[in-house]
Amino acid sequence: MGRQSAHILTAVRRCACGLAALAVSASALIGFGATGAHAQQSKTETLYAKHCASCHGADRLGGQGPALLPQNLKRLRKKAAVRVIDKGRAATQMPAFGAKLSDEEIAGLADYVYTPLDHVPLWGAEQIRASQIVHKPELVAGDATTVKPVYDADPLNVFLVVETGDHHVTVLDGDKFEPIHRFKSRFALHGGPKYSSDGRFVYFASRDGWITKFDMYRLEVVAEIRAGINTRNAAVSSDNRYVIVGNYLPHTLVILKASDLSLLKIIPVRDGRANSSRVSAVYNAPPRSSFIAALKDIPEVWEISYDDNPPAGFSGEWVHDYRKESGDVQKSEPFPVRRIKVDRHLDDFFFDQDYINLIGASRDGRGQVINLDVRRAVADLDLQGMPHLGSGITWRSGGTTVLATPNLKTGEVTIIDTENWKTIKRLKTLGPGFFMRSHENSPYAWVDVFFGPNRDAMHVIDKKTLEIVKTLRPEPGKTAAHVEFDRSGRHALVSIWDKEGAIIVYDAQTLQEVKRIPMVKPSGKYNVYNKITFSEGTSH
Repeated sequence: MGRQSAHILTAVRRCACGLAALAVSASALIGFGATGAHAQQSKTETLYAKHCASCHGADRLGGQGPALLPQNLKRLRKKAAVRVIDKGRAATQMPAFGAKLSDEEIAGLADYVYTPLDHVPLWGAEQIRASQIVHKPELVAGDATTVKPVYDADPLNVFLVVETGDHHVTVLDGDKFEPIHRFKSRFALHGGPKYSSDGRFVYFASRDGWITKFDMYRLEVVAEIRAGINTRNAAVSSDNRYVIVGNYLPHTLVILKASDLSLLKIIPVRDGRANSSRVSAVYNAPPRSSFIAALKDIPEVWEISYDDNPPAGFSGEWVHDYRKESGDVQKSEPFPVRRIKVDRHLDDFFFDQDYINLIGASRDGRGQVINLDVRRAVADLDLQGMPHLGSGITWRSGGTTVLATPNLKTGEVTIIDTENWKTIKRLKTLGPGFFMRSHENSPYAWVDVFFGPNRDAMHVIDKKTLEIVKTLRPEPGKTAAHVEFDRSGRHALVSIWDKEGAIIVYDAQTLQEVKRIPMVKPSGKYNVYNKITFSEGTSH
């Protein structure tokens, strides 16, 4: 899923009641959220314990409602948080407190949840294992060869549409473009759902660290577990045995058993000098039987092998590092890590089609190409602004393969020749964009204008001429974003990011609208076939 606007205080159950929190003493909260001036903050802590802790946790780490930490609330301005506490939030059970609390008390609560914790809270093996919920034990090892979908649609041409407006997911028939099923998700899904190799199961990650396994045939949640407090994204191994989760908080990579999401391993993310790091992103690299993780605070890329017989360069080096922490010197230690030093921290990346080169960029716009085989940077990229390489795509053009990336700060699409890593073109757009998509059967690439006054525009680019051939405005005045194609590439689906939004289906050849499906602020759409075949036109 691409990046989504996070919202505060969307409690799932009676957040106002707070009865269970009355037993929580103010002193217990101080160790997590308050520093120093106990007397000045005790009133706010008491208000939090009474009105918020039963859903959001006495330690602000979340419960039925989301975690309330600065790391989780980065996409919500404090003024907006004040409004949510005052007025409540539509389409959720988050109540309005304006009639119960003064303006000063509401402002104090907003300041409180934006206050960093005194220390990084513990979320280790004990907490992770205690959070596991197996809803359907009989489905944890579902057999796709004998179980058929409970619907008539082609299971490989189904879309999952994440509706951020009320935290639901819609299963959409990709032939008839009709909803099959709709279910409530965890708060603020992030990073895009990841399918098993046959499309039978899908795994969601929420910003609050919840990993959910969903059966695409039975349309039921199979299992859940909370793998972190603030999670970046997750990935699934090609052999369908493992799920890896990259966390901002705590600084860990967590490996789960894909069948029931039980915990297999926690890998602390730190360098040889014990400096720890958040995980920028983690993805599966199918031909390598490994996961690739970029680190936000340490200039390294990690390759974590899930091969039962990892190639040379993994075990020896990694066991040496791990032995310092645990005393375990077994050469058969699973999930060994191979570290690759890079010149700068990488916030975003994607792969070439062979999964040999990782193309990454930092927030200052500097990009580089890292060859995973030789384990070093082999080229610098001429990029400006803040390229969104996580939404980059590739295609054949003029006898070479090009990559194209939108830009989060600059109104342009950068197109680069992957043979020599030189910039071919900077295609001017009507403003900064977020998502770019295409399909191997389509002559066009689509890119949105996500930011600024032209956020309702959608550019269509000819992949041969590298020129914009049409600019669509699906819903004037409302943000148009995140294109995804159907299995055949005949149709392109666009999201209208609005509470009264829609999925708009276009004929991908004529660029004419085919159908409009109302939805509640739909963000990402994820076609099963395109994802499991690693289509060159979509993110992986």
